[in-house]
Amino acid sequence: MIEIWLYTLVSVFLISIVSFIGVFSFAVKTEKLKDMLIYFVSFSAGALFGDAFIHLLPEVYEKSTGLFVPIFILTGILIFFILEKIVHWQHCHMPITKTHVHPFAYMNLIGDSMHNFIDGIIIASSYILSIPAGIATTFAVFLHEIPQELGDFSVLIHGGFSRKKALLVNFITALTAVLGAIFVLFISRIASLEVVFISIAIGGFIYIAGSDLIPELHKETGTRKSIIQLISFILGILVMLSLLALG
Repeated sequence: MIEIWLYTLVSVFLISIVSFIGVFSFAVKTEKLKDMLIYFVSFSAGALFGDAFIHLLPEVYEKSTGLFVPIFILTGILIFFILEKIVHWQHCHMPITKTHVHPFAYMNLIGDSMHNFIDGIIIASSYILSIPAGIATTFAVFLHEIPQELGDFSVLIHGGFSRKKALLVNFITALTAVLGAIFVLFISRIASLEVVFISIAIGGFIYIAGSDLIPELHKETGTRKSIIQLISFILGILVMLSLLALG
């Protein structure tokens, strides 16, 4: 159990540090950043699908049968749908000033905190299932967090935060992943709920990759960029396949 704690806490802390990725937006032009990010998005989509179907789904079906797993996968899709709705509920028409931060920026922080807390739950639950599953899930979450955190940083800047404050609050919300991981590690001593959490995670990964990431890829219709996106997507899946060697 000590090994699981060590792997989990190191993993979620590394994921939290990704929140500082916004620093790179200082030195890179917006258009160049968008061009780079779209390939991260396609790679991330492949990795999320790959982790869900190659690593997590076989693991949970080894521990559970019947409708239990599908019901909680659908629950995961529903949870992430609601979570996304929470982020988009608030809208403000007041002009952005240094003294007025738009409500949607605060709502984004709330939604991001919940999202990161769930990431911590997912990573900890994966390590409880097996170390290889935990490593694969951490890698998939890491890839997804790069465009996610850059997007969150942009939302905060657009909402009226200064760059320094945006970086700070983004990191604070990222640390909720540590809380989510600790919550699971403690509760696992009382009851074995990792199958529930991982099933929900599978639903979440499918929802994020299919509902958020894939539509972003379809916005680019150029032949060359589309081909590179397809290659990046396949590479994401292949990386998840290669991580099976860890088992």
